[in-house]
Amino acid sequence: MTAFAALTSRSVVLRQSNIDTDQIIPARFLSTTERAGLGKHAFNDWRWQADGSPNPDFAFNRPENAGRAILLAGANFGCGSSREHAPWALTDLGLRAIVSSEIADIFRNNSLKNGLLPIVLDEAIVQSLMQRPDDELTVDIAARELRTPAGDVHPFPLDAFARTCLMEGVDELGYLLLRDPQITKYEERFHAS
Repeated sequence: MTAFAALTSRSVVLRQSNIDTDQIIPARFLSTTERAGLGKHAFNDWRWQADGSPNPDFAFNRPENAGRAILLAGANFGCGSSREHAPWALTDLGLRAIVSSEIADIFRNNSLKNGLLPIVLDEAIVQSLMQRPDDELTVDIAARELRTPAGDVHPFPLDAFARTCLMEGVDELGYLLLRDPQITKYEERFHAS
């Protein structure tokens, strides 16, 4: 995972509600445990036409959206079955944050464990942001805020542990491994007494 404390990017908009994990990464691509390369299959059935050519109407195929790291999505994003492949595919696609008025709990937890920040804001705010996808939004993990160029500041919930892991670029195991010297020192003291 890549550490990040802040992110500034324009956004890609998917207005649909109830985008489930099978739409994010279809089940036929779940046979791998490798994260790299899954981005080409993200939203596969919407991105590619039957002949394998790109669907020019799909947001991620539009040239103006290339390199954008924030997805503005309709409500109930990431619903459906639990699969870590969904955040893997989205991060491999280049996304670092998903903004929606509702993000499914299991998808949210899988995302946080894999370096993808799920941001939940009020529906009216999300709809307003969707009207201006070319605005450079700033996501400040340390402050737990999303800021707009107009000066609007939108706080979002993020627990302290997830915030620390994102800022250090580690998952739960990586967090513990970084603290191995302190754990070893404690264990030595504990067993010495």
